[in-house]
Amino acid sequence: MKILKNVIVSILILFFLTNTSWSKNASEFISSLTDDASQVLSSKLSDDEKIIRLKEIGEKSVDIEGVGLYTLGKYRKTLTDSQKEQYKELFKNYFLKSFSGRLVGYTDAKITVLSEEIKNEKYTIVFSKLIGTSDRPEVKIDWRVYTKDPENPLIRDLVIEGLSLARTQKEEFNSIIVNNDGSIEALFDNLNKFLEN
Repeated sequence: MKILKNVIVSILILFFLTNTSWSKNASEFISSLTDDASQVLSSKLSDDEKIIRLKEIGEKSVDIEGVGLYTLGKYRKTLTDSQKEQYKELFKNYFLKSFSGRLVGYTDAKITVLSEEIKNEKYTIVFSKLIGTSDRPEVKIDWRVYTKDPENPLIRDLVIEGLSLARTQKEEFNSIIVNNDGSIEALFDNLNKFLEN
């Protein structure tokens, strides 16, 4: 379990990595993404410079707003317009800090794209695997890519060995809200505390 947890944490960083020129299909998009990961993380940039660069790339390659609204579940319908704008900004900053902070020192990710399944004109699932090493097992990774605009694909979710990262985040946020009598402000407070550290 500890090995799997470490693998999951490490794979989270790949949400951020993509080539600045978009590929024609989802498989090429993910292949470019993983190739770019190796280049960025093995570069001679300082840790701070890597994080800045990856945050910039993350804003272009991930549907952060879509993921953020999904993680709120039923509570997104209760937000006022002001709260919705506040949450979008909080979640974007939380997302970028949370995942970019995990990437420093992680330089040996080798991911092979296996196939893709076009669900409809808006979504494609790309199947891949993290190649195992003597330190970690092989891991199946499925990428949910939003392809409505083929010139600008966006990542909506990662499923690692059957575990949806977006769903996991949704459950965590739901727990915070439920444990605070349904207060969305409690979630905002938690996100702000994270960002202040």
